[in-house]
Amino acid sequence: MSFWRDKTLHPYIPEIADEMLRGRVDRREFLRTATLLGMSATAAYGVAGKLTGGEIIPSANAQFLTGVPKGNFGGTLRVSMRVQPMTDPATFDWTEMSNVARQFLEYLFITGADNITRPFLCRRWAVSRDLKTWTLFLHQGLKWSNGDEFNADDVIFNFKRWLDPRTGSSNQSLFTAMTTSAPTGKQGRDGKPLMSTTMAPGAVEKIDDYTVRLHLNRGELALPESLYNYPTAIVHRRFADEGGDISKNPVGTGPYKLTQFKVGEEAVLQKRKDYWGGEPYLDRIVYVDHGDNPGASLAALASNQVDLVYETPVEQIDVVDKIPTAKIFETVTAQTAVARMQVDQKPFTDKRVRTAVRLCQDHDKLLLLAHRARGVAAEDHHVAPVHPDYAPLPGPAQDYRLAKKLLADAGFAGGLDLRIDCRKDPPWEVSLAQALAEMCKPVGIRIKINVMPNAQFSEIWDKTPFGLTAWTHRPLGFMVPNLAYRSGAQWNETHYSNPEYDRILDQASSTLDVKSRKQHMAKLQSILQEDAVIAQPFWRSIFAAGNKRVQGYELHPSVYHRLNKVWLA
Repeated sequence: MSFWRDKTLHPYIPEIADEMLRGRVDRREFLRTATLLGMSATAAYGVAGKLTGGEIIPSANAQFLTGVPKGNFGGTLRVSMRVQPMTDPATFDWTEMSNVARQFLEYLFITGADNITRPFLCRRWAVSRDLKTWTLFLHQGLKWSNGDEFNADDVIFNFKRWLDPRTGSSNQSLFTAMTTSAPTGKQGRDGKPLMSTTMAPGAVEKIDDYTVRLHLNRGELALPESLYNYPTAIVHRRFADEGGDISKNPVGTGPYKLTQFKVGEEAVLQKRKDYWGGEPYLDRIVYVDHGDNPGASLAALASNQVDLVYETPVEQIDVVDKIPTAKIFETVTAQTAVARMQVDQKPFTDKRVRTAVRLCQDHDKLLLLAHRARGVAAEDHHVAPVHPDYAPLPGPAQDYRLAKKLLADAGFAGGLDLRIDCRKDPPWEVSLAQALAEMCKPVGIRIKINVMPNAQFSEIWDKTPFGLTAWTHRPLGFMVPNLAYRSGAQWNETHYSNPEYDRILDQASSTLDVKSRKQHMAKLQSILQEDAVIAQPFWRSIFAAGNKRVQGYELHPSVYHRLNKVWLA
């Protein structure tokens, strides 16, 4: 094909296209890899269609819709969702926080509901064959809501803040290929030296006012997708100087302006008519906080007080079906919850105890009991079948005999009393904790369930020795391991540290070849499964109820809201 002669095209793209033609790589993996390497989504879909036959239609994801029926501009979309404290986007740790900010802050890249990544504030990008050098070409003439022009200084400012340990951002774990570590001279509780991680010298280079080059110390395939992780929203270069609180100084490049904000009550956003991406369809978006009880959100939908619910528990699907004006949005995801154990807290310092808990699970039965079988069983390694780099492993089986033996060997022949902390809502998480506790009883593991208000749980989720933690969807299998299980990661709630795991994670993150990457992932998955850091029952489908007049909305696997191309019929 003539476009293979394009000298700006990454040299691996023709190779993976040939792999797709030979049936060794599926369309989904070609599309994701080609777009990550800088090929436009339109061109990638076209190539896939020509090489494999038939037309491939991109997802009708809201942010990429180009048409809307005439006469349907305007109006107010009312969304039921928790309105949480919203200060520094770099430290966001809940999706709801980012959804309010997402209407006026934007990202360098954007990953749609089809799991394909596209340029956004970055109009295009180029990457070296070894994946170590990424050149980002930014949009020109794009204005912040305060009238300033968006430029390379904004991007550089954000990278520096993310990778500054004083910021406390989880982004440090995603961009380890841009950091360096040095001893602090202090020791941790385990006697090992405490390290300080900072941005590596020369990691970010300003080429000109609209071009930024990133220099990585190892290849990294998922850089664009990591830059749509919710704490990577781009803030103004003077954000820190002007208070460092985005709710009080909501300067953004996005389609809306934040005009009212009160934690626990509501957030009101008004459209910008001068938005660089075209006039938004809706005049206003209002997020209304109905608390943790999902029944209150559904009642508000049924009584026409709101038009859309952030997320609807699986238990309420039948109720939604009985509301004449309502419909259900559904999508398959890599969302999950893990019963995770802190490996430096007794009795979980003993791998035999952790393994005994893991072996008590009947994954399929837990999926049925807690989530009505809407999803797929997990394998205790936090990589999902929907991930393109997932490596199939033999499914873990419930084994009470071995679990009892391991407990006895660990000194708990008479049984063991544990307490697991979990949040009150959504209800399926409590149901899961209860079902897991029942499954552990036959081997003498007695689990007391401590159900906490959501706000209280959010303060201790990464501190409790034994907790049930929900994790949102990430498009690639090695992204959550970078955030949750890499040694010293900001969100490493298990305190797990395994240098071999980290080494293989680096290899998987920098490997282009799909077959080779899956081999690395198989090792990665096996290590976490063997070390029994988590008991992970299942991957779940997610749901959101909305009024039938809501058009152009597509439920994102991470429940990310980008609503400027949504309209009301």
